[in-house]
Amino acid sequence: MKKIAIYPGTFDPITNGHIDIVKRGLRIFDEVIIAITTAEKKHPFFTLEERLELIRTAVKDCINVKVDSFDNLLVHYAKSEQAISVIRGLRAVSDFEYELQMALMNRRLDLNIETVFMMPSEEYTFLSSTIVKEVASFGGSVKGLVPEVVEKALRRKFKR
Repeated sequence: MKKIAIYPGTFDPITNGHIDIVKRGLRIFDEVIIAITTAEKKHPFFTLEERLELIRTAVKDCINVKVDSFDNLLVHYAKSEQAISVIRGLRAVSDFEYELQMALMNRRLDLNIETVFMMPSEEYTFLSSTIVKEVASFGGSVKGLVPEVVEKALRRKFKR
């Protein structure tokens, strides 16, 4: 049986830290699905369509990576994709409390879906989509922090 993992998030935008987690996930799982939540509570900067396109372009060379979106409970989406696990990235201790709560709730909803916590490479432990957007909004360079396609998209969006 194929081992499929879901890597959920808003990915607004996807960073090299996210891609690092995807590549690490592929060492464990046969397939990783990057699943963008359509929940708008975070008021995304990029539209869902833009995020899907940016991610597809960024991971086009990654074998066994699928890009999708979902608008229901994560465990329901995971089940519909026949996934056995959810991947969550942890950058710092501050991420852990929230991620633990989510993992425990997901376990309560479906005992068959395991959560795997992964840490990015040290060079990306400080990196977040929020920091990337803030730096880009002031004209700072995000080169090396995001895929080139995202860097170009940020420059277009913040063109003054």
